Amino acid sequence: MCLFDNNYLGVPSLPYMYKSYTKILHILLLFSIVFSCGKDDGYEPVITDDDPLQVSPVIFDIDQVPYQTLSEYNFFEGPMKDLDPVYGVLPYDLISPLFSDYAHKKRFIWMPNGVSASYVNDYSVLDFPIGTMLIKNFYYDNVLPDGTTKVLETRLQIRKEEGWVFANYKWNEEQTQATYDLTGNFVALDFIENGATKNVNYFIPSGSQCLTCHKSENDVGIPIGVKPQNLNKTLTYDNGTMNQLDKWMEVGYLSTNVPSNIQTMVDWEDSSKSLEMRVRSYLDINCAHCHSDNRHCDYRPVRFAFHESSDITNLGVCVEAQEIFDPSLNFIVSPGNSENSILAVRLNSVAQELRMPLLGRTTRHEEGIELIEEWINSLTNFCN
Repeated sequence: MCLFDNNYLGVPSLPYMYKSYTKILHILLLFSIVFSCGKDDGYEPVITDDDPLQVSPVIFDIDQVPYQTLSEYNFFEGPMKDLDPVYGVLPYDLISPLFSDYAHKKRFIWMPNGVSASYVNDYSVLDFPIGTMLIKNFYYDNVLPDGTTKVLETRLQIRKEEGWVFANYKWNEEQTQATYDLTGNFVALDFIENGATKNVNYFIPSGSQCLTCHKSENDVGIPIGVKPQNLNKTLTYDNGTMNQLDKWMEVGYLSTNVPSNIQTMVDWEDSSKSLEMRVRSYLDINCAHCHSDNRHCDYRPVRFAFHESSDITNLGVCVEAQEIFDPSLNFIVSPGNSENSILAVRLNSVAQELRMPLLGRTTRHEEGIELIEEWINSLTNFCN
């Protein structure tokens, strides 16, 4: 007879009893958890950005996008006009942004699970995976007469297998919905910016006009600003401040092959930076998308991309150009003389046939013009 075999008395063996008691304890513990969580005692589960169970609520079917309304994507929570992103819709910003008639912009990126962008080089757009969505919202604060915020349009760039698809959504007056529309139009409004009242006939581009600025080789559309040199900055998130590229890597939106010594642009508004660096950064984001190889204005004898403009000849300094609108203007940039520089003349103009950039603005960018004219007038080169 085995020492612990009490079955002959009708008593369970000790191993069997141990298993039973353990099972009972587990059941009691489970009931304790269920009832404590079920009480209305203010308890809320804490979910962090690193919680692997948290799933982005964005609605995405690559065969169905672009959807007819912006709300169908479920990018935002709460009132849509507040542009408060849901989990997975990550805000980002540019060191030097494109000027768009003083409109403010809120930018976001979203990707499906399991994919990430890759670094190509400092000055090229990241290599984004299929399913990527870049979300750019254009709005004005202090819109008169009520001093309210008004969102005008949301532009999406969606990476599909065949390439980037551009979708534009126009917001209604009630600020409750935005509808897919590629026809383009103008929106007239008055607003207060830096204490001054301004008026603008804001331009919403058509689908074909989007391609004018975004096209690359073989007329394929690509994004413009999402380059490491223009993303390499810190941004404040809900859980603290972090370098954007590091944040993208942390959440899985960017592979970890990004170097630590990126040749980075500067904020053109930052007067603590050198005048030349500010000018090169401004011209890169506002002009290089057309004035580069295989782009809309590649026939012009200038190259405004940041990685090419350390040679000021590429900025047009002492570069002759045949401009039929004014034969007296001999150089794109005439050192020490902004009034006789084609670059400054075009930036000052609002005439559709003369202004630069061709699209994206209908009014003068006063601060940008001041920067460019200061730089031209500071040059001491002598043209032959």
